[in-house]
Amino acid sequence: MNKAQLIDAIAKDANLTKADAKRALDAFVKNTTETLKQGGRVALVGFGSFGVSQRNARTGRNPQTGAPIKIAAKKVVKFKPGAELTSTVK
Repeated sequence: MNKAQLIDAIAKDANLTKADAKRALDAFVKNTTETLKQGGRVALVGFGSFGVSQRNARTGRNPQTGAPIKIAAKKVVKFKPGAELTSTVK
């Protein structure tokens, strides 16, 4: 499902116009992004939670040459599915 299809589904299920559904989805994405950028966490009960995790710097290997390379430390976004979502997908 792409963004346009998601907007259509939200508009249909919530009895909204497509423009209202797009604004709602864009607001969700914007607020989630800002919260994660500040190091926060977004939890949706039953669905799951988004959080930020720190990956330490490490040494890796170039797969073509085998030469060691330095991989910089970085923050990554992680999603942990909730119990309800997990049981529904099974």
